[in-house]
Amino acid sequence: MPVIARFYGIVIKMYFSQSEHGVPYFHAVYGEFNGVFAIETLEMIEGDLPARKISQGMGRTLSE
Repeated sequence: MPVIARFYGIVIKMYFSQSEHGVPYFHAVYGEFNGVFAIETLEMIEGDLPARKISQGMGRTLSE
């Protein structure tokens, strides 16, 4: 799975083929934690990524 971004220890990965999946989403990996996020809403669809790390890393990056 291609890595599309790295920040604050979080690695963002995403497949580029839409034919395999319904809702567009990306994977976020932080150490042993994983999360799957809807692209449109940034809501975590599944996973165990700590909420504090998500808001810290993604909030700062999206505001830049």
